[in-house]
Amino acid sequence: MIIEFVIPALLTIITASTPLVFAAIGEIVVEKSGVLNLGVEGMMIVGAVGAFAVTVKTGDPYIGVIAGAFSGLLLSFIFGFLTLYLYSNQVATGLALTIFGVGFSALLGHEFVGQTINSLPKLNPSFLSDIPGLGPLVFAQDFMVYLSVLMTILVTWFLMRSRWGLVLRAVGENHDAAHSIGFSVTLIRLLAVLFGGAMAGLGGAYLSLAHTPLWVENMSAGRGWIALALVVFASWRPWRAFFGAYLFGGITIIQLYAQGFGVDVPSQILSMLPYLVTIIVLVMISRDDFRIRISAPACLGKSFHPYG
Repeated sequence: MIIEFVIPALLTIITASTPLVFAAIGEIVVEKSGVLNLGVEGMMIVGAVGAFAVTVKTGDPYIGVIAGAFSGLLLSFIFGFLTLYLYSNQVATGLALTIFGVGFSALLGHEFVGQTINSLPKLNPSFLSDIPGLGPLVFAQDFMVYLSVLMTILVTWFLMRSRWGLVLRAVGENHDAAHSIGFSVTLIRLLAVLFGGAMAGLGGAYLSLAHTPLWVENMSAGRGWIALALVVFASWRPWRAFFGAYLFGGITIIQLYAQGFGVDVPSQILSMLPYLVTIIVLVMISRDDFRIRISAPACLGKSFHPYG
């Protein structure tokens, strides 16, 4: 009886957490380069509508996933051009990107409201997925769930073990020193921003193709802001962000199950629980100023001017 309840709940938690993993991992790379992009929500929602629209038109969800990543990448390019080449304020530009993304996605998705598609197919090898308990959880997911795990491992390796990961971190810690030894700070940061946009687009694509395979306006529902909070929560470490995403995804699903079981708490309070927990976590982390100083890139949010 317990297994019959726990397994479906865990499957739902995986589905709810995967978009957060993509968005948070991508933003970690961006911030490690010294750029603060608050437009994750906008990139996610544009990725969601781009993936859904292309899937409806082509009938191929895999092309839709690529379209979602490309949509997020294009939006991040706008941010990167404005902040890295025109030196606009990163905070203001990121907020504007979110506002633009929400409005632009509503315009693009107007004709797709109410349409549904088949969800991303599960990779379902019967000899493994039939294993009691473990099988459905580990071996019966769609490919994007496995991709999120793979990207967490690869980004962790890239940042901590590779030469170019070291260069990226050096740019984020001291862009003047990195420039003085011959590295193109602006180009490195632009590539990081584009990667972060593609990852946010993948997170949005998962929302509209797997989490809820339909399109509705504002379907990201603040997940981009939660992903931003996860970066700080994880102290800019990808593996911590991965587990943090599952923690926040679990809270989201638990409150839905609580409403389903008729817990005697107003549904509005349960619905705001994930965001309330996000605020509480950020407040608790902010109290430890020393931890933030040693974890955050020293040049985070600072514009680089190569000629003084």
